[in-house]
Amino acid sequence: MPVLPGAEPYRHDGGEVGVLLCHGFTGSPQSLRPWAEYLAERGLTVSLPLLPGHGTRWEDLQLTGWHDWYAEVDRELRALGDRCAQVFVAGLSMGGALALRLAAKHGEAVSGVVVVNPANKVHGLSAYALPVARHLVRATKGITSDIAKEGSTELGYDKVPLHAAHSLRSFFRVVDGELPQVTQPLLLLHSPQDHVVPPADSARILGRVSSTDVTEIVLEQSYHVATLDHDADRIHEESHSFIGRLAPSVGKEGTSAGG
Repeated sequence: MPVLPGAEPYRHDGGEVGVLLCHGFTGSPQSLRPWAEYLAERGLTVSLPLLPGHGTRWEDLQLTGWHDWYAEVDRELRALGDRCAQVFVAGLSMGGALALRLAAKHGEAVSGVVVVNPANKVHGLSAYALPVARHLVRATKGITSDIAKEGSTELGYDKVPLHAAHSLRSFFRVVDGELPQVTQPLLLLHSPQDHVVPPADSARILGRVSSTDVTEIVLEQSYHVATLDHDADRIHEESHSFIGRLAPSVGKEGTSAGG
């Protein structure tokens, strides 16, 4: 299946500091593209992959699971590590969970973590019905475009395939168990008005990671897809500042300012 226009992966070869950006469940790189371009314009090497089963049609996502999504970002992280002196991981929603697992698994190979409205579990009574319901119903209504900013839309599926949602639920359980292995500096940005992932998920993540360098920022003006919402500029600036603090070469002539 051809990739939907706008959902293509994005890569930029910059300097010695790399950033891996992970998009969310049923979403696409489109939701993080402005963030990726902002970092690229400031000389960083950026990778924003398209996760398997995403960016085409929801039926394709039905055929994939969390092992496929994680394997993709794991490969990208290793590739960045081969060409960069330092690598940071970042993500939105499920992408935040992917980034946290990368940090837990790769240790010192990851210099820091940035997550926006990170997801930690599948909520509601429907979550408990998934093991059975996925055999009876193929899909339920979509979760994309939870955005406060008028005229801003997220490119994603209008349906959630239940086989994939069941796998997502399993993935969140795995990541939750691994959160104490996350020791890297952490920047967590979350929206108090989020109709997809409740603030409780961010609170649990903050309570379970072992990181001692932790910054929490509340995005008062945005809903779930804050990267396309009123607080997008703040996410861009805060993440760049966070990376610059931990990677002093960022922004210095002749190091990170590649093109």
